[in-house]
Amino acid sequence: MAAVMSAPPQLAPRPIASWNHPPIMPFMDAGKENRPAALKQLQQSAAPARSRRERPCDGCRRRKSKCVLQDNRRCVLCEFHKQECTFVEKAQPRKRKLEDGSTPQGPAKRNSVTAVASATPSNVSSQARSGPRTPALTTAVPIIPPPGGRRPFAVDESLSLRRHHHCKLVGQTTALDPSLLGLGSFDASNETECKGIGTLRQVTSTEYFSTHADADVPIPDDEARALTDIEAVIGPHGPALVDIYFRNVHPSFPILQKQAFMDRHRHGDKQFNPPLLAAMYLLALCWWDTDADLSRHPKPDMNRLEYIAISSLTIAMQRPKMSAVQAGLLLLQRAKSNTWTLTVQLVALGQDIGLHLDCTDWGIPSWERRLRKRLAWALYMQDKWSALMHGRPSHIHASDFAVREPTIEDFDDAIPPDLPTPEEEDNVTIKGRMVFMQMISLTRILAEVGDVFYSQAAVAEFKRAGKFATQLVLSRAKPVQLRLREWFARLPRECKMEGSISTSTAESQGGGSGGYTQGYLHLAYFATEISIHRRIIASLCPDPSSSSTSTVDPYMLYICRSAAKTRLISAMDFANRLTPRHLEAFWYFPSASNFALIGMFGALLMATAPGREEAEFYEARLREFRWTLGVCGRRAAWVGGVASGLEVWGEGVGRLVGAKPEAVVLGRMPHERGESPGGGGSGSHGEGQNGIGGTRRTETETEEKDRWFGEGSCDGEEGEDNEDEEGGGKREDEVMEVDEEGDFEGDGDEWEQQFEDGYE
Repeated sequence: MAAVMSAPPQLAPRPIASWNHPPIMPFMDAGKENRPAALKQLQQSAAPARSRRERPCDGCRRRKSKCVLQDNRRCVLCEFHKQECTFVEKAQPRKRKLEDGSTPQGPAKRNSVTAVASATPSNVSSQARSGPRTPALTTAVPIIPPPGGRRPFAVDESLSLRRHHHCKLVGQTTALDPSLLGLGSFDASNETECKGIGTLRQVTSTEYFSTHADADVPIPDDEARALTDIEAVIGPHGPALVDIYFRNVHPSFPILQKQAFMDRHRHGDKQFNPPLLAAMYLLALCWWDTDADLSRHPKPDMNRLEYIAISSLTIAMQRPKMSAVQAGLLLLQRAKSNTWTLTVQLVALGQDIGLHLDCTDWGIPSWERRLRKRLAWALYMQDKWSALMHGRPSHIHASDFAVREPTIEDFDDAIPPDLPTPEEEDNVTIKGRMVFMQMISLTRILAEVGDVFYSQAAVAEFKRAGKFATQLVLSRAKPVQLRLREWFARLPRECKMEGSISTSTAESQGGGSGGYTQGYLHLAYFATEISIHRRIIASLCPDPSSSSTSTVDPYMLYICRSAAKTRLISAMDFANRLTPRHLEAFWYFPSASNFALIGMFGALLMATAPGREEAEFYEARLREFRWTLGVCGRRAAWVGGVASGLEVWGEGVGRLVGAKPEAVVLGRMPHERGESPGGGGSGSHGEGQNGIGGTRRTETETEEKDRWFGEGSCDGEEGEDNEDEEGGGKREDEVMEVDEEGDFEGDGDEWEQQFEDGYE
């Protein structure tokens, strides 16, 4: 009986039907003494219910707030916000219906975990059918509620964003066996205290987290001081920088819960994660000079701000939270960041909080499920592109990553009804979502490129293939090329280079370029293409450690180099098509490296050119490319840095190649090397090699090729076994022509099908 009597004071969860409104008042009254007099007047007013004819003004309707009219004056809130009080906008029944129907936003808190599996993010309202809920998720409504029932106070009921707390995933192989934990008794919030472990929270029947108070981690921590230092650097420009961030970065990189952050920031909440706030300011400072108001003031000390962000992030990572992952990902978007070391740390941190798991059926708020999915894929992309940049093995593997690709429903409402924004920003946000989702799909293809061509297993396999390495690489390249072609063909109109939208209103607000963010997506596409072709070109060059001097089928060499030339020219032409608006937009962190990759690939083709004329062609195109990047650098300093780096790097490589003349002729035709057409050279290894016009393959070679390409691949196939009679397996009238732009012309065979350019 005593337990029953003590339940109400502890706010024990009750069925949703029995929950009433009084618990709202503590949230409504919190911090009331700090609010302006106009808001106090609104909160304390107890006017009778308004009739339907006394409709609220447009501003209060958007804010979903009570409209307190004044005689011959603006309403209280419009006067407080210093805006016009109008009654011209039409009602939005759909949004109001969603607001009313999904007020119980969080997932139902159940005694049985089996109910979790039936709940889905897209049907949150159906979760209110039965079962108790925690009060904070169902009734806490601030003065200006965000869309869909989300509110800043909901973070305290979240799993990974709870203030002053952090959590860690209980792994399947730890001493805490999930089956054993499932025998325990959990309360209505699916939590139980476990001595020595902390508070265990059950999210599914097999997944558990241990939650801890931040104070339990004995590390030097002073978030208040860090926030004070950040504000001292930024001064009074914090709100303007936050607006710039959400206008330029968030549409294409939506890893934050925008509404919760904006409401907390505008209400003066001082409990922000310091590295996250500093990282947002750092990225927003990139648009300082394009803002008409901010550009008139001295720019804050970015070095000092970055130091605060990194030092506070080091401390924050000791307490795993999503906010620490968010802060790290934002810091990594800066061109000067050492991406690899921090990326590895963030991957480990993300696994600590279970970002690699499918949270669709977890017993956490639906907005947190959607946020976790977006954040997980942002971390996935960070890992894959960092691995490409630094030539390192990826730390996220498909077998251990169970998160589904996000759909449009997994994004927060782009334009909250309580935040009036121009129509163009709505289009910008929608486009940013599309670009983000397409970048995820492209990154999955890039991950396949890394596994197929650059993993240690793949490199060893190509080496074992010997003289058949090129054929093996080509056979592996074809399915990846087809996936890339399909990806490009299915690009939505909003993601194409010609799909930039009007941002006239954004321009008047400080140079927002959100409608031009597709540039980094197309650059990443060219980087993925080049990553395939550089492996093909490398396979055409004999292994320096090998004693073999075998030559390559000239037709194969011709086709591979022509396809590579086409890709290089397309990538360089892409740089020529960039406009100032493109350059002022948000660019994903590997963009500088991807531009450098284009220049490197051009240098590789120049160094391995079969003749001087072709080498001079690449040299001229490289000079033009560096000039283009230099011009782009006037609008985007990071692009200018790429141009300078390519020039310095080119000089170093030129001296290296000049010291080793044999490196320049690796790709030349046999007759240009002074070799006879029938063999691999005049040395002792020329006889019997797989050269043009050489002896027929021995039985051993036939068996070797069968091992790599399947049995029967050398048994009388036209144009394969008869290389000596047919001049490399192609009759003269079948050889394709390549125009001056590197496009294929004429009839072709399987090689053309593998490398036919169908993207431009």
